[in-house]
Amino acid sequence: MNSDPPTSAPGVLIGRSALLDDLRPVLDRRPAVVVITGEAGVGKSRLVRELLTRTPPSGAVTLVARCQESGDPFPFAPLVEALSLCRPRPADLTPLTGALRGLLPDLADLLPPAPPPPDDPRAERHRVLRALRALTASLGRVVLVVEDLQWADESTCAFLRTVVSDPPPHLGLVLTARSHTAPHTGAEGGAGRGDGLPFPLRPPAQVTVAEVHLLPLSVAETGALAAGLLGVRAVPEEFADRLHRWTGGLPYVVEEVLRRWPDATACSTGTAGMPEPPLSASVRRVVVERLRCLPSDARRVVAAAAVLGDPAPVHLLGAVAGLDEPETRSALAAALKEGVVRAADGTYAFPYELARRATYEAVAEPERPVLHLRAARALTRHTGPLPLVRIAGHYRSAGHHTHAVRCLEAAAGRAAACGDAGTAADRYLDALRGGPSAVVRDRLALKLARVALNARTGPQVPAALRQVLDRRSLGPGQSGEIRLLLGLLLRNQSGSGLEALEEIARAVPDLLAVSTGQAARALSIIAIPSLKGWPIGEHRRLLAEADRLLPRVDEEDLRAAVLANRATALALMGDPSAWQAVADLPAAITGEGAARVHANLAGAATALGHPERARVFQARAWEAVRTNHAPYLEAFVETTDMLAAFTGGRWKGLLERAERAEAQYRDVPDFHAEALLVCGLLRLHTKGQTDVARRLLERAVRTTALDTGIVLTSAAAAAVRVHLAADRPAQAVQAMEGALHQVRRTGAWVWATALAPPAVQALVRDGRDTEARRLVTELAEGIADRDAPAARAALLTCRALLGATSGPQAGTGGSDALYAAAADAWAALERPYEAAYVREAWGLRLLAAGAAGGRTVLHEAIAAYQDIDAVWDVLRCQRGLREHGQVTVRRPGALGYGDHLSPRERAVARLASLGLSNREIARELVLSHRTVEHHVARALRKLGLSSRTEIGSQLGL
Repeated sequence: MNSDPPTSAPGVLIGRSALLDDLRPVLDRRPAVVVITGEAGVGKSRLVRELLTRTPPSGAVTLVARCQESGDPFPFAPLVEALSLCRPRPADLTPLTGALRGLLPDLADLLPPAPPPPDDPRAERHRVLRALRALTASLGRVVLVVEDLQWADESTCAFLRTVVSDPPPHLGLVLTARSHTAPHTGAEGGAGRGDGLPFPLRPPAQVTVAEVHLLPLSVAETGALAAGLLGVRAVPEEFADRLHRWTGGLPYVVEEVLRRWPDATACSTGTAGMPEPPLSASVRRVVVERLRCLPSDARRVVAAAAVLGDPAPVHLLGAVAGLDEPETRSALAAALKEGVVRAADGTYAFPYELARRATYEAVAEPERPVLHLRAARALTRHTGPLPLVRIAGHYRSAGHHTHAVRCLEAAAGRAAACGDAGTAADRYLDALRGGPSAVVRDRLALKLARVALNARTGPQVPAALRQVLDRRSLGPGQSGEIRLLLGLLLRNQSGSGLEALEEIARAVPDLLAVSTGQAARALSIIAIPSLKGWPIGEHRRLLAEADRLLPRVDEEDLRAAVLANRATALALMGDPSAWQAVADLPAAITGEGAARVHANLAGAATALGHPERARVFQARAWEAVRTNHAPYLEAFVETTDMLAAFTGGRWKGLLERAERAEAQYRDVPDFHAEALLVCGLLRLHTKGQTDVARRLLERAVRTTALDTGIVLTSAAAAAVRVHLAADRPAQAVQAMEGALHQVRRTGAWVWATALAPPAVQALVRDGRDTEARRLVTELAEGIADRDAPAARAALLTCRALLGATSGPQAGTGGSDALYAAAADAWAALERPYEAAYVREAWGLRLLAAGAAGGRTVLHEAIAAYQDIDAVWDVLRCQRGLREHGQVTVRRPGALGYGDHLSPRERAVARLASLGLSNREIARELVLSHRTVEHHVARALRKLGLSSRTEIGSQLGL
């Protein structure tokens, strides 16, 4: 049976075009010999087919002979099959060809009479060879293709030697053979199979010769082939890389995998959690039939390689196969000759992963545990650091689960000692899945809970910890600590805000029974307030409980943790004593603890309006993170830094940074929410992309778990501003209600900084002056005893906005003084956006009242917005100037776009294609109705369209 794969289906030819261009002129210069070698599935037959299709010589005859693997081949079998299909002209045949009547009965009516047989059989064989050459020559311009020459019978090889050494003048000979390395065609091939050409290639000088050894496709070429087969423009690099590892870059195997893999298209568009492809029957058959050609010892070594999986040296293969070194080397030579394994840097492995899987499946089921046990024991004799995870896998496959768990626990401990919390958590999880005893299970759960806190884990860790807690085999100390750490995981990483607080609260009684320090730590953790948590009063009560226990805490590390959480809680509440609490923090807080507390304090200082303090804390947090590479803490410090950069108006390059963070931190809800928030705010203010911004901000609100006063209020404030810019005050009021409810519920008025001014503006413009005054009163009372400069600046802004309607007439001293004080307050806090926003509102009030200075103040706002690249806000101010009869002058030197759409024209055209009217577009983009009309007209002209309904298809929307 032929163990080469069948010819691949017609499709995309990748990576062979240049080769075809080189071979076509060779085949045109007769006589010519083209030799194509390569391993099974590399595409030899496909290349031949393309060569014949793309170079069809006029009037040429093409004959294709395929050699078959057979234990007792019929002489000249492939040639008989091919030549029987030709129809030579009798006039062109020499008498010698009559000797072929018995060999080619299908041509008997065309051949001359058979000459009398000679007495010597060798003479008869020689005469048949000469006759076959003569018959081939009589066909004129003929292309003879002989495929799979590694299985050619002796007679066929003799004929080919004859025509190569003395070719007919118009012959084009194409030979293909399986070979795992480029064949040495100038020397005799070995007696065995798999050596490429089975005879020397020694043509005379006048013969044109081309020898090609086809290599597997590269990773990039594999990806291109996959894209063509799946009908997509491109596949991700990671998908191409994995597909190449699975298939070795062999086109036939790639096609088989993708053709028989139902999930291939879905996997090619996203590589997260990509499953391995199914092993097709055809690929399995190719591999298994190669294995049958191997001697017994070679099959044992190959089975050992399949069990080991990774490239392995001779001594390891021999130990698993149960052979000594000479036997192993001899067996490997046989496996290499058949192309079953490959050698690289002193190790041996399969050419591609699916070949290893097929070989592993060919190992008898009862034999696999024996081989895995040998592999585990052999690997424990490793000279370097033990490959503990591999050893555990082999023990598990051998049924020795206790040994497997022990190895995984050791691997987790080693990873944790190196600071790799993520890997350590994965290893502890694997160990828990191994069914350990109750004592070992409880120990593993505690270790998992401790390392997972600094890893970016998925939902598997909380689920595993809950399963252990539900078994009720833990003592109070272990149970309390695991509950505490589980609550922290839920709070920090899973998006379960109140559930996390309640889990930690349940831990306190257990912890009190064994450790006052641990109980105080738990209380100090849940004392840290959040906008989705409990009311501020409850957090203060919990903090007082922690303070009551603190004098009885002797452990230095626990005392430091309680003090760090206490300082964080006080800072987030805006308590004036917070900074003394920070000053009292012990020097024992270092490493990961230092990174955590200083990131918390930096965020609190930024939100409260202490920029200098925020910079100091942020610098300390970065310093600690650089020496402790915990992924969770790195994400914590990075998102805190991004929020500070946005608040301080340092927007250059911030969008790209936030988008990277958004992609990286999707497994940590609060960090992901903060990245989404910054992305949404910058998309709004710097790009004017209100619809994109709205989607991002809504995702941020849905994603945040607890929110220490940033996400809910800032997202709501942005939504309010969008509605107000589009003259939708009622919708603006609706947009603020959810976040304002959380502020009122918790009493966390220090976190209303971003929301309060636009909320007051929305209520006033919607005719709800009483509600606006109530809101200002609540804000004033809520921050009365708080150290919150930003909230006080917000209060000044609210009073200015409210005073413009309910106080003295706009433009008089009282109102001006409030606006000026608010703008100055924001500037002192290094918040340029808020300062500009106050000047914008001030300038518009002055213009509306017909008071002097309105244009100047509004231009100051525009200049401030331009300094931070707040394009959307600049456009809103310019519209305000136009609406009050003020003319704005463009800055000189603006770039023209010629026949291309400008960014603004493209934005207008996109909204028009969605069916929005000009007035709706004007409200959405903060433009005048007339400006939108001009943009639509210019877009239609540049696109060569007559109707706005055609815009979508032209823009590819």
